[in-house]
Order: sequence, then C-alpha cells, then structure tokens
Amino acid sequence: MERQTAERHGFSMKTTVIVLAAGQGKRMKSSVHKQYLLIREHPVLYYALKTFEESFVDEVILVTGKTEIEYCREQMVEKYGFRKVAAIVEGGRERYHSVYAGLQEAERGAKRPDYVMIHDGARPFVDQAMLKRAYETVQTCHACVIGMPVKDTIKLADGSGFAVQTPPRDRVWAVQTPQVFEYNLIYGAYTRLIQEEDDLLARGIRITDDAMVVETYTDIPVKLVEGSYENIKITTPEDLKIAEAFLERSQ
Repeated sequence: MERQTAERHGFSMKTTVIVLAAGQGKRMKSSVHKQYLLIREHPVLYYALKTFEESFVDEVILVTGKTEIEYCREQMVEKYGFRKVAAIVEGGRERYHSVYAGLQEAERGAKRPDYVMIHDGARPFVDQAMLKRAYETVQTCHACVIGMPVKDTIKLADGSGFAVQTPPRDRVWAVQTPQVFEYNLIYGAYTRLIQEEDDLLARGIRITDDAMVVETYTDIPVKLVEGSYENIKITTPEDLKIAEAFLERSQ
C-alpha cells in the first residue's frame, strides 16, 4: 500500500477517524441513546471502535453529547482499552456540526492528518476490508464513500406523493460510512459550510452527509466504494434484532 511505501521513505501518512456518537436516536424509542444499547454483551459503539483500534488508522476522535463525555471516557475508552481514541469532544445540534467539531479537534493536533475517515458510531459492522478499500481509493480519488447498490427499485416522488421518476437501479447506491477524504479538502469544505450555513438553510438545502459537503463546495467528484449490505445503521428496534443475527452467524 502507498502508506507503507511512504513510511519506508521516512514520511508518515496520518489517518484520523472521526466517530460520531452524539445522536439521540429518537426512532429507537428508548431512554438509552442507541449507540449505548447492547448487541450481545457490548454496546453498539464498541464494535466500530474495536475495528478502528485493530486497524491501520493512527487515531480516533470520538464526538458525543456533552453529558456523555465522561461516560464514554470511563465506560467505553478506559473500560475496553481503546488506546487510539485521542480525544472525546462535544458534538453539535446537527450531524454536520458534530463533524466540524471533530475536524477542529484534528486541526489542534500536533500533526494534521493527511486523510480523515468519518464514521457513524451506530454502524457496528464496519470491517478491515472496507477500510483498506477506502484508503486505497482516497489516495487517488481524494474523496470516497462506502456504499452498496440498492436492491429495490427506487421512485422519486413529487410533493404530493406521486411517482415522477424511476432512476435506473444499477446507478443508485445506498450510501454508508465511513466516508473518507483528504484532510485539507474536507476541512476546507466544512469551513465554508459553517460560514454559509444560514444561506443554505434559507435556500432549503439540507446537508445529510459528508460527501454532499464536498459536492456542494468543491469540484472534486466523490468515488463510490463497495461496503457491505451488513454495514447497517442501528436506527430502530428491528435493527438491533438484525444485528444480533449478524453477530450470531459470524461466531
């Protein structure tokens, strides 16, 4: 891999992961935030952190709610010995505020990252193969996201709920995380987003993922990289049952 070659020649390509764990998970209908619910004997968040801990990445910045910072430090990082978690920072009102908080923390580090992976802490089944595919891709394409082609036919609807268009199924992907970028590219795009947030909201534009930030503020195309249909996001109680089944099958 390019990273290994660079390190042999005295250069260090730093990769930072921003793990988002600030969501409340209202659709879960639980008093416990979804990232702390148990799948088997471990919290949802544990599984993604374990994957990054065992991977080639250099550090993890964990973004969570203000009142959960100490809990995460004691019951997640210290309890399970996640040494790559370099910082736990407070998230913001929207997902993109939380990402920007993570990017700002990376900016304050002793060495700025070369690449940044942004991952939803509620996706427990990210694996090493996905990380390697994304890392290899970002080195040549500058921006990439994990995802999978959709299995169902997709309809675009008008404001009244009538179908107006059917995009070709082989061109439609369901986007997952991690989403991976050159650090300077994503930091610059997010800085512009925060500066122009009010204008975007006034125009009715709602930023829903990191790739959309790059698409909005740069001319760099975002490459789609194969993830896994098992790389689900835990959102509803049914998702927990599916996750349990995935774990049982893998053991």
